[in-house]
Amino acid sequence: MNILVVTGSPRKNGNTEIMASAFAKSAREAGHEVTVKELSTLKVEPCLACTYCFTHDGVCIQNDDMNSILTDLSQADMLVLASPVYWFDVSAQTKCFIDRMYAFAKKGFHIKSIAMLLNSGADGVYDAAKAQLNSICSYLKWENKGVITISGMAEKGSMLKSEKLEQVRDFAASL
Repeated sequence: MNILVVTGSPRKNGNTEIMASAFAKSAREAGHEVTVKELSTLKVEPCLACTYCFTHDGVCIQNDDMNSILTDLSQADMLVLASPVYWFDVSAQTKCFIDRMYAFAKKGFHIKSIAMLLNSGADGVYDAAKAQLNSICSYLKWENKGVITISGMAEKGSMLKSEKLEQVRDFAASL
């Protein structure tokens, strides 16, 4: 399976990227092809809602890094969104990426399934992100492979000490 992992933390080498890296390593070891796109190193502007993409086979009018991500997205069987939750939902960077997927709204997606890897400082803050995932799955008829949540991420690198990181690895290996 070809898996695209998009990390949406603005913090380079932080908890979200540690979590996504553990997922990617286990998925590769299980025989999957994995591409990781770290939004912390890329420029992805908000959607302009101009619908240029509707008349240009999913190509966005904006000349930013989303165009290379769209190329990877067009080949992916599964999408994994990895994001911190700062204020009851995915990060602004993750939401921007999700909105820019609109470029394929008319063209359609090759993707068949999706999952989320979420982390936060506090517990019980994941409802909006889970609702968004469920709505995406319902609308696009994608299989929801699930959501892994890891709270207690008080500082950069906390993920390395989390016992739940093994759950991320096991999930990737089980695909």
